[in-house]
Amino acid sequence: MERGYELSSSLSFASSSYVSNGCSSSPQEPGPSLDHLSNLCGSLGNLLLNPEYDYSDAEIVVEGISIGVNRCILAARSQFFHKKFKEKNENSLKAENFKEKNENSLKDEKCKDKNENSLKDEKPKYLLKDLIPFASIGYEVFMVFLNYLYTGKIKQGPPEVSSCVDSACAHDACRPAINYVVELMYASFTFQIKELVMVVERCLVNFVDEATPEDVIPILLVAFHCKSNQLLEHCIQRVARSDLDNATLEKELPHEVLTDIKARRLKSRQGTEHDSIEVDSLSEKRIRKILKALDSNDIELLKLLLEETKITLNEACALHYAAAYCNSKVVNEVLELGLDADVNLRNSRGYNVLHVAARRKDPSIIMGLLEKGASVLDTTRDGHTALSICRRLTRPKDYNEPTERGKKTNKDRICIDVLEREMIRNPMIGIMSSSSLVLADELLMRLLLFENRVALARMLFPQEAKLAMEIAHADSTSEFTGLSTTNGLCRNLRGVDLNELPSEQVKRLKERLFALQKTVETGRRFFPNCSEVLDKLMEDDTLDSLMLKSDTSEEQRSKKMRYTELKDEVMKAFNKDKAEMRWAGFPMSSSSSSSPKNSASHKIRKK
Repeated sequence: MERGYELSSSLSFASSSYVSNGCSSSPQEPGPSLDHLSNLCGSLGNLLLNPEYDYSDAEIVVEGISIGVNRCILAARSQFFHKKFKEKNENSLKAENFKEKNENSLKDEKCKDKNENSLKDEKPKYLLKDLIPFASIGYEVFMVFLNYLYTGKIKQGPPEVSSCVDSACAHDACRPAINYVVELMYASFTFQIKELVMVVERCLVNFVDEATPEDVIPILLVAFHCKSNQLLEHCIQRVARSDLDNATLEKELPHEVLTDIKARRLKSRQGTEHDSIEVDSLSEKRIRKILKALDSNDIELLKLLLEETKITLNEACALHYAAAYCNSKVVNEVLELGLDADVNLRNSRGYNVLHVAARRKDPSIIMGLLEKGASVLDTTRDGHTALSICRRLTRPKDYNEPTERGKKTNKDRICIDVLEREMIRNPMIGIMSSSSLVLADELLMRLLLFENRVALARMLFPQEAKLAMEIAHADSTSEFTGLSTTNGLCRNLRGVDLNELPSEQVKRLKERLFALQKTVETGRRFFPNCSEVLDKLMEDDTLDSLMLKSDTSEEQRSKKMRYTELKDEVMKAFNKDKAEMRWAGFPMSSSSSSSPKNSASHKIRKK
């Protein structure tokens, strides 16, 4: 079991330190045997879990599901329930007394007796959302909590709500795992089960060190609301050291916690010159006004502030903010402003706008960004794509929720499906998403792969490839031929440490890779059939030496025939794209007039 669920065996009535209502067994008298306590746990558990032992006298409704409970057990274990049930009984007694005084108005005594009996048989019903109005507790979490009240044992977290749908995740700090324990903390604190609060606190402390800064926020909030000072301090320290921006913190945190974190960050910057702090403060104020305009859905005010302050959407990371907190209509209106907002711009966390939208899990925003050219291939600093982010935020319960006819499909499932379809359009995604670009061998091999992919398109499809490269600004970057070359062939790609290369050279390599990715994505968007053919050709081993000089005339003739076949296949795909996309007036490719000789400058390098 992962770290998030180590609490399952931490406490039990079967412990030798048995405590009931705060009173320990007398040291002079032998305590109950472990066997007896274990049997008691199983017997009480039947009252909750076994339908044959349904002697419940009250109901608690969670997510529309009624759970039968025994008030005597809940009242004995929890002072909260004791007061709640006592208050309910007193109110019922007053209602009955009032009814007795007015019973003369009932003429039919038989009807009166029937009504009184039905009232006595009716079970009191409570809504969990009324018992815990400040937090949302799911059915599975509440059942685990109730099981602890009945048996003193903490069950393992149900995988459908305590794990995510990412098969590569260890579920030791993904968001569903955190949310599961956070909900258990709210229930334990609200219903005043102190020993369970202590166990859950320890589990949350472990999460703080493993989770991303964004995922520490819900832990911080539960620590704040449940007055867990030690856990709260641990969370504040982690967030203060993180690179979460002030706009995010202002949206997510209570005022007093926000003030504390800002003070700590300011103290850590005391060595900075005062003038630069003032400049940052002025810039922050202007950016805050721009973000407030987004909050108020006022696009006209947004345009006015951008013109007045001379701050661009990119400088304010306005698209990131809108994707995180504004409604989809506002996001799409900002995208349509035509102010050169970069949907692939990275914020201080290294997230582009699509990464932020994936955390929001709003399908309309995700689709709008994809339409504007957001790269589904881009990874965060720790190597996650928008798809893997979305998967790690989604519970199996939500993902596998059956869709009923006439009802809305679950948004979690829609977001994942949209991103998966976009990924499928790029067969090379397996390589692109496997790890972060900071690895030297990955960076260099990906560069080779995309250089070959684009070179093949330029050789067989020159005019359209040139257009795609212009859109992606690939012509402004330098072609990658390897760190050291002989006759155009790359050598020594493995074992290279990026830290040993000049920073400007590493920057140029990454810029070239990004431009090549964008080129391939552009071609795939406008020429899907051609792109599919080119992807298949990339797997053809004969292409490695197709355009290289050959020793014999027979080999030359064979390669020329193969080249002609490939070219015809691509042209058929191009004509199909033109017919499907209705590219009226789009210039025909000059591929038909090109030849291997003319395309010799775009040789495909061996991998």
